[in-house]
Amino acid sequence: MQSIPVATACAIYHKFFCEINVDAYDPYLVAMSALYLAGKVEEQPLRTRDIINVSNRYFHPGSEPLELDSGFWVIRDSIAQCELLVLRVLRFQVSFQHPHKYLLHYLISLKNWLNPYSWQRTPISVTAWALLRDSYRGGLCLRFQAQHIAVAVLHLALQVYGVEVPAEAEAEKPWWQVFSDDLTKPIIDNIVSDLIQIYTMDTEIP
Repeated sequence: MQSIPVATACAIYHKFFCEINVDAYDPYLVAMSALYLAGKVEEQPLRTRDIINVSNRYFHPGSEPLELDSGFWVIRDSIAQCELLVLRVLRFQVSFQHPHKYLLHYLISLKNWLNPYSWQRTPISVTAWALLRDSYRGGLCLRFQAQHIAVAVLHLALQVYGVEVPAEAEAEKPWWQVFSDDLTKPIIDNIVSDLIQIYTMDTEIP
């Protein structure tokens, strides 16, 4: 499954539980339905059977694919019913603008600005993509604009490796504002703070 359908599935999942109490429905069933629905939305459909088998393997490592028995069909019907529920709760608004295309353009521009040696010796691109992927573990995609998230993960990747954009001190405005006129430093700080909080939560899970 490619990155955009996965991102859409995450956005659907987080948006659903913004509307519904997390204790009201099985989050794993909602996750399976979100994956199934996202495949349709992004025109990269997934087979229900594949989703069920991957989920079963997650809960039961090393297990064989499920037989097509009554238990399998119960799960399949549950995913279909949950998909309809998700659509109703979200009022069929399941299309999202993702930061991926913006980050790609920003990385190309930044590569042209930086010293080739600095770009080659530091995995800025890989880190920025990893940060963007991890951002979908929380609800950043629902709280901030796609362009702003793309700039923020790039800003954090540069900070991680101590890379400075050339001539930034002499420029009329910061490099990140060249990419997005309405972006401010407090917005970047808020996105970075929320992203770091996701990693902090991971370390606190027993």
